[in-house]
Amino acid sequence: MAGGDRLPTPIEDRFFEDYPVGSVLEYGTILVDQDEVLAFAQRFDPQTMHIDPIAAADGPFKGLIASGWHTVSMMMRLYVDNYLSDVASLASPGVDELRWSKPVRPGDRLRIRVSILEAVPSRTKPDRGLLRSFVEALNQDGDVVASFRAMNLLMRRRRGGE
Repeated sequence: MAGGDRLPTPIEDRFFEDYPVGSVLEYGTILVDQDEVLAFAQRFDPQTMHIDPIAAADGPFKGLIASGWHTVSMMMRLYVDNYLSDVASLASPGVDELRWSKPVRPGDRLRIRVSILEAVPSRTKPDRGLLRSFVEALNQDGDVVASFRAMNLLMRRRRGGE
């Protein structure tokens, strides 16, 4: 299913078994809004490059950029809305290898590309499994701007008699 844009099972009926390893999916877009960049940074990451467009113009990025944490929040919005099951998601034990590879600027349009790396049924809890995915955010030019490796615990589909 490489290059596809959705899984065959709708999100409201998607269980652990419905994530085929090797699939590469794209979802999006989300607009990076300057007011949201400023508000997020003012509250959570008040560095000059994120909160002051005038000073940021003279900084290392030559303009205002979104906080990396804001970028990850936008990625998460696309991930939850399009990829992560509405009915089977239990929790996440974390993410690995979080990277911010290019600045994200107001006016950018982001989408995510999700590669399903591994789906391992639990040995101790047969009603669930661990899904590992590689999630990348791409801007309107196709440049990867951020990435992480996600882990999600998902319920398995109940079969007759189980």
